[in-house]
Amino acid sequence: MTDLNPTLQPIFDEILARNPGETEFHQATRELLDSMGPVVRRHPEYTDAAIIRRICEPERQIIFRVPWVDDAGQVQLNRGFRVEFNSALGPYKGGLRFHPSVYLGIVKFLGFEQIFKNALTGMPIGGGKGGSDFDPKGRSDAEVMRFCQSFMTELYRHIGEYTDVPAGDIGVGGREIGYLFGQYKRITNRYESGVLTGKGIGWGGSLVRTEATGYGTVYFANEILKARKSSFEGKTVVISGSGNVAIYAAEKAIELGATVVACSDSSGYVVDEKGLDLALLKDVKEVRRERLSAYADERESARFVAGSPTTSVWDVPCDIALPCATQNELDGDHALALVRNGCTVVAEGANMPCTPDAVKVLTEAGVAFAPGKAANAGGVATSALEMQQNASRDSWSFAHTEERLEQIMVGIHARCLETADAYGVPGNYVAGANIAGFIQVADAMLALGVI
Repeated sequence: MTDLNPTLQPIFDEILARNPGETEFHQATRELLDSMGPVVRRHPEYTDAAIIRRICEPERQIIFRVPWVDDAGQVQLNRGFRVEFNSALGPYKGGLRFHPSVYLGIVKFLGFEQIFKNALTGMPIGGGKGGSDFDPKGRSDAEVMRFCQSFMTELYRHIGEYTDVPAGDIGVGGREIGYLFGQYKRITNRYESGVLTGKGIGWGGSLVRTEATGYGTVYFANEILKARKSSFEGKTVVISGSGNVAIYAAEKAIELGATVVACSDSSGYVVDEKGLDLALLKDVKEVRRERLSAYADERESARFVAGSPTTSVWDVPCDIALPCATQNELDGDHALALVRNGCTVVAEGANMPCTPDAVKVLTEAGVAFAPGKAANAGGVATSALEMQQNASRDSWSFAHTEERLEQIMVGIHARCLETADAYGVPGNYVAGANIAGFIQVADAMLALGVI
């Protein structure tokens, strides 16, 4: 990691001191600050108004207990979070994550990234994030419902279509959004469709929202390939994860002519040299909710590799890698394996899945690297499109919504490249995304005064 600009080092020191133990948040803020040297030299007004210091401090941090009763009649207790990070551009917008790893540092890192991701979409939405250390895996529908109702009984007072609009993230899909929305509707006595996104199609949801993050990641990667006079046609792709983002990234990559040969889950990874059978993968993961070993059991061309500290899906040779699982899943050693095997493009479908060491290895090797705040912005962009439809009491076709999504991702790619060129770091998608998103928010904060 390079030394920070002297103006920025005290800011980072303050972040470390004020947020002890929140390693993911430290990582996210440092990654932004690493790109800010050219910005503070060109725009002293941001330093004078303490914009960077203020943008790194959430406007509001909400922590609450979530008691609920399991199927055995036992009272269980979890912790809930909502970090409303920045509303300079619009109401807070960002997902809810239900996973045992969730704590304040994770939620703050996700909310911080969300500020700039949302800004890059060009939509009028601020940044926030939330969740709980509740694990929906292995829980019955009735248990998930009771947890979601308890969670929303506290959260409802902090959200609204003009205040804060949550969505889904890891562990929060259509089932959870339904239970959350139902409880919000019951408590408030309002059918306020725009208060949550990721809703079911029959009750205020948007077509393409399910596919949006994965599709958007591939659209962004496709723009990288076009800039390099290439395409997905004939390329080999490896994807980590096998949830919503990974499945639909695979679907779009296959549609564009690629062969997706591997994906993973927490139990290991599957390799299918003939290319993943998407219908089977969706059945295993979305319908039966089974491990990937079940895919290999039913597909003659596939083999399953059980997970261990020494196994990684990134050992599978590929032209394009799409990390779509979780934060810090791809480290420096994995990046070296990708480089050795000839990978030329890495686009993050998850939030910060590559460690700083991995990013350094990839960029030094000439691999085109697209950070999550740019490459996976398709999900929140389509959530904003869902909000538009809710506000106008309208419903768009799949084709129209997907066209809007593609236009947004093409625009984000162009904006990243143009900004990187303007600030003397041509071709650097990380710097381009960070600077473009930051300036959009910083200028709004200047206009709104010291608040």
